[in-house]
Amino acid sequence: MNTTGPAANDGLHLLPFRGLRYVAERVGSLAAVTSPPYDVVVRPDGLHHLESADPHNIVRLILPQASSGEARPQQAAQTLHSWLAEGVIAPDSEPALYVYEQRKGDLLQRGLIGALELSSPSEGIVLPHEDVMPHVVEDRAALMRTTAANLEPLLLTYRGDGGPTGARAAIERAILAPPLLATTTEDGFCHRLWAVTDPAEIAGVTADLAHHQALIADGHHRWATYLRLRDEHPSSSPWNFGLVLLIDTARYPLQVRAIHRLLHRLPVADALAALDGSFRLRTLGTGLQVALETLAAASADSNAFLLAGDGRFHLVDRPDEGLLARTIRTDRPETWRALDATVLHSTMLHHVWQIPDAPEHISYIHDTEAAVAQAERRGATAVLMHPVREDVVRALARQGVTMPRKSTSFGPKPATGLVLRSLTLD
Repeated sequence: MNTTGPAANDGLHLLPFRGLRYVAERVGSLAAVTSPPYDVVVRPDGLHHLESADPHNIVRLILPQASSGEARPQQAAQTLHSWLAEGVIAPDSEPALYVYEQRKGDLLQRGLIGALELSSPSEGIVLPHEDVMPHVVEDRAALMRTTAANLEPLLLTYRGDGGPTGARAAIERAILAPPLLATTTEDGFCHRLWAVTDPAEIAGVTADLAHHQALIADGHHRWATYLRLRDEHPSSSPWNFGLVLLIDTARYPLQVRAIHRLLHRLPVADALAALDGSFRLRTLGTGLQVALETLAAASADSNAFLLAGDGRFHLVDRPDEGLLARTIRTDRPETWRALDATVLHSTMLHHVWQIPDAPEHISYIHDTEAAVAQAERRGATAVLMHPVREDVVRALARQGVTMPRKSTSFGPKPATGLVLRSLTLD
């Protein structure tokens, strides 16, 4: 990868790189070595399941298990080195941008995987929309620093112009050829990957993307990690770029889902008792699907949440306006003040329940059924959220306003393990 080319100060600058990919003949199957992104893997059950699927599953790199935090990055680096030496993973022969396709039923998503030049939030090229947790950034930084690799792409979106040129044209032409790989993972998604190596095609992509900004859909902690590691290295080094999947949502709209909270030390009865008098509380005599539909209807008129963990679902909505005025900061736009995540963190967690936003108190869970099951098993409280619209997320990001951490889950997310980026090859 040429790291000395002209910077795209006014837009996105996506470069080809020599991808590291599994050698199909050296593993049981490509599906068996892939994983969801590191923060979607539900520990410990999901981690054990993936480790058992194949001895070379990518989870051994992105979530290495060792006796101490200091030993985990070193173990991942040793594993990666061993797999490279054994030919389990090998670099492609030439730099490429990679066209990545995900398909399941009527859902089809295509985008470009490449090495994106990093930019600071003040430049307005890549827009974050959520806060990050420093300890997670530190953990990811130690892993990337020690392995000298980007192990999984973060997910970025942009709004294309709709014309048949540039990135869209490169994607449409690439998929006419046989793919480098094709596999179907256990979630039912079919994944295919193509390499774009023609200089003219890459130049067209470069010219197209130079006029666009991107929204971080998934991977805020990895983006913050990229920026930290860039500051540790000269600006002309490969560390000035990070592995991303870039999706044109004008062509392939993403789904936006909520991320739920699991409150480890708060039983449902105590949670409801503390909210009584400040919110409207209703116990629903329904199953999960109807409860979520009730939540969606309530969210149209008010901040609304579902509490679960005692075998039932409790709708919490219509917060007291005076309470909101006392507990939510006033130096943010009204759109931010009205977010469910803002009310949850500022009013409910901090003020009413007095729960610190720390891992021993709160887990963030993407899967709704898993959140409910864990809450019931542990005598805890699951707070089920309704998703935020993408236009609200993008509007706040353009104002430079970040939402509370883990406010959204864009998808489908790229499978981890299909293509990695080595910082020593670039």
